[in-house]
Amino acid sequence: MVKRCSWSESNTLEMAYHDDEWGLPEHDDSKLFEMLSLESAQSGLSWLTILQKRDGYRRAFANFEIKKVARYSDKKCQSLLLDVSIVRHKLKINAVVENAKCILQVQQEYGSFNGYLWDFIGGKPLQNNWQSTKLVPAKTEQSDALSRDLKKRGFKFIGSTTCYAFMQATGMVNDHVTSCFRHNVVKKVR
Repeated sequence: MVKRCSWSESNTLEMAYHDDEWGLPEHDDSKLFEMLSLESAQSGLSWLTILQKRDGYRRAFANFEIKKVARYSDKKCQSLLLDVSIVRHKLKINAVVENAKCILQVQQEYGSFNGYLWDFIGGKPLQNNWQSTKLVPAKTEQSDALSRDLKKRGFKFIGSTTCYAFMQATGMVNDHVTSCFRHNVVKKVR
């Protein structure tokens, strides 16, 4: 029997996300924007809810093309409040658009959103060796620092816990437990 992180064993959607994506280092700015948006949308909700709405988010936010989303008008944001395929929360919808604008500014300053983000951990994934998911922290000094800097730059819905979940999702940190079959797989990916 394959061992997985316990959070992923309740349904096939979370299991597929865990097995194929969670924790793999991501360096594409558009994909990083997608994960930042989804993690921000998850605030106060279950991750399963967000995974179930992921395709809706991709449609609603132009497959997370940063420049397109940054140009969304107030009228467009208002129309998204009627879109049942995403979380219909005005502040969260507006945050996706504002965060896209902020990413464009970061890209001008750093050359890429990827380069900016990965500087917070020295450019390579942090490798943890948790024996149980109960030991995995909700936030760290690195996520605190990332959250503070993102907020200073105008990003929205981006607290330290959200930042840490984002870091886990995008492989900035390997938080697969040691008994999980993905722990060593992800550890080898750079």
